[in-house]
Amino acid sequence: KRLQYSLTPVQRGEYGFGSINIFASSPLRLVERKFRFEENMTVAVYPSFIQMEKYELMAISNRLTELGIKKVHRLGHSAEFEQIKEYVTGDDYRTINWKATARRSRLMVNTYDEEKSQQVYNVINTGRVMKMPFKGMSLLDYAINTSLIVSRIAILKQDKAGLITFSDKISQMLPAGNRSGQMTKILETLYRQQTDFLESDYEKLTVSILSAVSHRSLIILYTNFETLESVKRQLQFLRRLAMDHLVLVVFFENTELQALMLKEAETTEDIYVKTIAEKFEYEKRQIVRELNKYNIMSILTSPENLSVNTINKYLEIKTRGML
Repeated sequence: KRLQYSLTPVQRGEYGFGSINIFASSPLRLVERKFRFEENMTVAVYPSFIQMEKYELMAISNRLTELGIKKVHRLGHSAEFEQIKEYVTGDDYRTINWKATARRSRLMVNTYDEEKSQQVYNVINTGRVMKMPFKGMSLLDYAINTSLIVSRIAILKQDKAGLITFSDKISQMLPAGNRSGQMTKILETLYRQQTDFLESDYEKLTVSILSAVSHRSLIILYTNFETLESVKRQLQFLRRLAMDHLVLVVFFENTELQALMLKEAETTEDIYVKTIAEKFEYEKRQIVRELNKYNIMSILTSPENLSVNTINKYLEIKTRGML
């Protein structure tokens, strides 16, 4: 007899299936015997491909604006020359090629393409601060999904995508690459990542990146800071990292606090709770200013808008030639 059943995994990770136990009984059920078959199996459950493929299709067809991705106008140009073309209204007059203009008797301009093969590392904190839940997922889950999307778009842009996960130590470090198997390696690395309750070691992270990543790269750090004091404890390491690389710190708004701030205060206790919530929210804004003070870019976002805001920032960095 063949029995078949379906399971729908609701979380990424490793699902373990143990031995098969069969209880066989006689027709009158007077005797029963147990059979055990060692068919142990572990099934890998990967993060959702649907969201990644949606962004990928939009990127290929240049329809990212439908997902909230902004088009950033180029303010300058990179060092990679593309072609000479005829001037049209809106072109930067500083790119006029006077020799070509003299030969063609009309204005000609140099055009430049975005630099390619730049390194983009998604660095994910798997410590206790990423355990916070939001709509059935942890902050780590949102960071993993966004890392997949950013990595895929970076590879489509012909950049190199790499990955680092850390907590009290470096868990995984995947060198940046853009070959066909790179996304598979990133998926294999991310699907089993879990948060722990340990304090993350930013000093080890900084030392590891500086020793392993020699070329100037975009470091997108997914973490979470709740207070200004927590940032100041790690600021020396972030500043050292920013000396050699372009650092983008991505951390999260506390949506529960925002709900408390919007709630109408009816009692004295409500007033105290609302005041404390506003204080914590104000500290989040202070964190952004503190990082900007040392030329460290940052994104303060809600978990649901993480992907859109991070992609926008990556495309802005590419367009402005900041890397």
